Amino acid sequence: MSTQHTNTLYVETLDTPIGTLVLAADAEGLRHIEFPSNRHPVDRAGWVPGAEGAAAEILAITAQQLREYFDGARRDFDLPLAPRGTAFQIKVWQTLATIPFGATWSYGELARAIGKPDAMRAVGAANGRNPLPIVLPCHRVIGADGSLTGFGGGLPIKEALLRLEGALPVSKRTLGLFD
Repeated sequence: MSTQHTNTLYVETLDTPIGTLVLAADAEGLRHIEFPSNRHPVDRAGWVPGAEGAAAEILAITAQQLREYFDGARRDFDLPLAPRGTAFQIKVWQTLATIPFGATWSYGELARAIGKPDAMRAVGAANGRNPLPIVLPCHRVIGADGSLTGFGGGLPIKEALLRLEGALPVSKRTLGLFD
């Protein structure tokens, strides 16, 4: 994961059961996955549709792995990731990748996992700014009481992702997202 900056990001869209995702990458790796409605919109200056070279390969591999995930054939992602953030954010995001498929952690558990047990609010803020949801599974972080709390793509999408992974029982309401 990187804290370096490049100017041009190449963008592709991917239709999924939870809506159209926007994928953005450059030659270093995948930089963003955006939901149809993001709580924290990203400045898209320098984003261009289509891609070539390494960025095109990264976007194609990302799209394929996300399709496999939604089809139930993939539990882990193997992608070159290059999110931008502070050292603290990067540490939180790297730790998200260690939460197993089908499991959930509380914000407190995530804070303890990065060695900052008293930083639950800061961990929550970093989690909320995760530029690579699904791949870095911030949806697997829930309230200490088991409640589904804040999610950049909205709680219905968080719930649908957790149900897809078997972390929550399937409901008729959620099944409609995957028909």
